[in-house]
Amino acid sequence: MIESSTPALASLEDYRNVTDLLTRREESSPDHVAFEVERAGAWHPVTTRAFAAEARALAKGFIARGIRAGDPIAIMAPTRYEWAVADLAAWFAGAVVVPIYDTSSPSQVNAIVADAGVRLAIAGGTAHAELLQAALAQSAEPALGTWTMDAATPHADVPGAAASGTLTDLVVLGADVTDDELEARRASATQDDPATIVYTSGTTGTPKGVVLTHRNFLGQVLNIAAAYREIVNENGNTVIFLPLAHVLARGLQLICLASGMRIAHLSDPSTVVSTLDTLRPTFLVVVPRVLEKIQAAAAAKASDKGLARVWAAAVSTATAWGRRAERSENGRTRATALGLTLRHRFFDALFYRRLRSVMGGRVGYILSGGAALDPELSLFFRGLGVPVIEGYGLTETTAPLTGNLPGLISSGTVGPPLPGLIVRISDDGEVLARGVGVFDGYRDPAHNADAFVDGFFRTGDLGRLDDQGRLILEGRLKDVIVTSNGKTIVPTRWESSVESDPLVSHAVMVGEGKPYLSALLILDPEQTRAWASAESIVLPDGPHTDIRAVAEPALHSRLQHAVDAANALVAHSEQVRRFSVVLADLDDRELVTPTMKLKRNVVLDRAAGTVNDLYL
Repeated sequence: MIESSTPALASLEDYRNVTDLLTRREESSPDHVAFEVERAGAWHPVTTRAFAAEARALAKGFIARGIRAGDPIAIMAPTRYEWAVADLAAWFAGAVVVPIYDTSSPSQVNAIVADAGVRLAIAGGTAHAELLQAALAQSAEPALGTWTMDAATPHADVPGAAASGTLTDLVVLGADVTDDELEARRASATQDDPATIVYTSGTTGTPKGVVLTHRNFLGQVLNIAAAYREIVNENGNTVIFLPLAHVLARGLQLICLASGMRIAHLSDPSTVVSTLDTLRPTFLVVVPRVLEKIQAAAAAKASDKGLARVWAAAVSTATAWGRRAERSENGRTRATALGLTLRHRFFDALFYRRLRSVMGGRVGYILSGGAALDPELSLFFRGLGVPVIEGYGLTETTAPLTGNLPGLISSGTVGPPLPGLIVRISDDGEVLARGVGVFDGYRDPAHNADAFVDGFFRTGDLGRLDDQGRLILEGRLKDVIVTSNGKTIVPTRWESSVESDPLVSHAVMVGEGKPYLSALLILDPEQTRAWASAESIVLPDGPHTDIRAVAEPALHSRLQHAVDAANALVAHSEQVRRFSVVLADLDDRELVTPTMKLKRNVVLDRAAGTVNDLYL
């Protein structure tokens, strides 16, 4: 076994719980703008003092309604400012936050509410309120109602449901709770008390309740803020459009709040690009698919103008420039060829400057997480002048476990362990984790049986450490394929390569117990429609409850190039011989998690007939 670790940069000694992050910021910089909130089509500033006052007022409402210290409060809503208020208010009231993805199905909502023992629920609007009311009505715990963020959202009464209203109603209800009562409740939670119960997406089985403590959050927030102070500080601003039900988005929000970095929320990711020009962020957190779509959109525009070959040269130049910059950072300096410098200057005027403008014109860094990032894509954005920091973590590690650092980026790695964390590689190649952000266990003790070894959490991911202690991921342990001739295949590299094609949303290699490897290529609906329209091809439309093959020769031929390119990257025994192009409903939460990760077992079950056809 080999290990890599980074010493902690921050002390938790003077902190009692997560709320201290806000109260200390309020004391030091009460009039600093903490949030930008959209109201009536315009963005308005909210100071740290004003945000803290809203959180306290709502916390008093929770207490007046009957919330006790340690009670679970569910929040189900799209990413928005009120989500942040409710999150901090729950902690001020001494409660435990149970986030629920706003896209969750009724059965998922029912299961989470019942398992966590939720007593009070916060909903975004009518649809979420009705789901939560129904779940609370079935719960064994005495319910304290469902309360909506929207000002007036009438929803159907659910038999057995407790009285409900809006967050404004709760604030009014808490008017008689004194400041001393609130402060006593705020101080009731210690570092070792649960702060939140986050239910995992469940790509490989039933979602599990991950119990994260105040210590987990404080350790991550303070240490990551110290490590990334160059990026996250009170002179910058960011836009959060990832779901706040995801621990990465909530962790980012707390880091920004503690560091004074201004935050704006967007509920609809499709509006991000159009809003960046107004908000002009200095830092963004995205999933790799966002970067892929930015590059694909630029390529499409260039092609429409007859500049496809020029764009290809621009991509090659940006990638080469990014690679040179990384070598320089990592102490492998080589003189830059005059030709590369001139080409970069030319393409900067023609393309790169415009792409930076699309992102608001001020983005200094982008953090990519949630899925593997193609190293070539990372180098391309570095060449544009917007370095991408790739990191890695899980819900169980309170989001980031490792991460590249400003000035020390190495594309193709997810960086060294972050401060206060240790990464170990087992003899089987599994990534193991221990440290300040790593949880102590699941809500259901039965789920802990195989979760830890020698005090380290088993991530289920495969990886290795380079000579600088940086982690290189190599796939999921449960995704390993063993063919009928005994070859053990890790499909990640091949799948990631094919998924870099804009038409492919997900690639799934198959071949367990088979004589050769095959694959399912699940189409990206938006990109595929655009391609089909340009090619004057009619494809099946509408939702698809089952995964079904698309027998379109032109499309198959188009994607053969992506398959050939991926095959060229791997050994002969790891190459895919046959593939099927398929359509699926990517909004189906039984098929895809809220963080857009494919539930592989469900895919293979639904596509069993298509997979069998690949071996006829």
